[in-house]
Amino acid sequence: MEKRHMIILIVTLSSFSFALFVILFLICACRRKRNESWDEESNPNVKENGVEEIEMKGDFIRFEGAEDLTCFDILDAPGEVIGKSSYGTLYRANLLSDSVLLLRFLRPACTIGKVQDVMRVVQLLGSIKHPNLVPLCGFYSGPRGEKLLVHPFYKRGNLAQFIRDENRDSHKWEIIYRISTGIVRGLDHLHTSLQKPIIHGNLKSKNILLGRNYHPFVSDFGLHLLLNSTASQEMMEDTAVEGYKAPELTKMKESSTETDIYNLGVILLELITGKEPINGKANPDQDLYLPTAIKNAMLDRRMTDLYHPGVLENDKDGSSRVSEDAVIKFVQLSLDCCSPSPSLRPDIKQICRKLEEIGSKS
Repeated sequence: MEKRHMIILIVTLSSFSFALFVILFLICACRRKRNESWDEESNPNVKENGVEEIEMKGDFIRFEGAEDLTCFDILDAPGEVIGKSSYGTLYRANLLSDSVLLLRFLRPACTIGKVQDVMRVVQLLGSIKHPNLVPLCGFYSGPRGEKLLVHPFYKRGNLAQFIRDENRDSHKWEIIYRISTGIVRGLDHLHTSLQKPIIHGNLKSKNILLGRNYHPFVSDFGLHLLLNSTASQEMMEDTAVEGYKAPELTKMKESSTETDIYNLGVILLELITGKEPINGKANPDQDLYLPTAIKNAMLDRRMTDLYHPGVLENDKDGSSRVSEDAVIKFVQLSLDCCSPSPSLRPDIKQICRKLEEIGSKS
């Protein structure tokens, strides 16, 4: 009888051990599957979807508005590459909840090294909230130095695409004015509403995202604070190639509020003219460079070159949407922002006031 009980006990324990082994195996397999959902630059083995492999053993920080977001939501989401730069990759991520997020992967070799410095910058950027600034929803830091910034995704794309696509709406004064005012308000918040001014450092039309009714959101502000000196310099050089480099940056190594104002002026000129900041291998001394071309047009009184002709189109009832005087003042304000001398550029508060004056008279 005792032998029979002993046999039953042994069989029971063996069955329990086997079941426990199966459960542990399934848990390990699930974790491994999650770890393999991101791939490209962190791991030399590249998958077809082109998304980085990021290990799960990292820290995920959530900010206001993203309290329900989890690390698994982000790292398990299928990603589509929508942009690349020398320091990272942009993804459109489709979550299981049917929501869409914008993920920015920063290459470990391009970011600052000290964890406390990274976390200080991340907490600062995550605390910034404004209707015209793209919020930071979350931040993931992986064990191999991977850094992932999580932002909302805006389906209308960026301002550069909007202008280049020759959309009729891009020529309408009320939309030009609405976008310009939103950009200026967002930059005003960064420059004046915080304990210390936040320098954008990479302001350009590609970094202005559009929401419903062409509501503008300034993105990428303060990103240079997470990059090391080499990557920051490369970002500045990329910006210069695209036509946004302020003249003083040939001698200076760091951006300032004045260089932000210069870039803002170029963006305003893009909006009102419908032209690209730079044409071919031009430089700021050539007519192909947008601010210089507009200055020359003003000197020669070639008013038709100052703005897109669609800006002054009349409504169906024949009434004018805007006076030409208001448009000329808008062009002049844009050029003032692009002054070669930083001390002659208006500050962001002055720009806000001048835009309000232009709007009240248009």
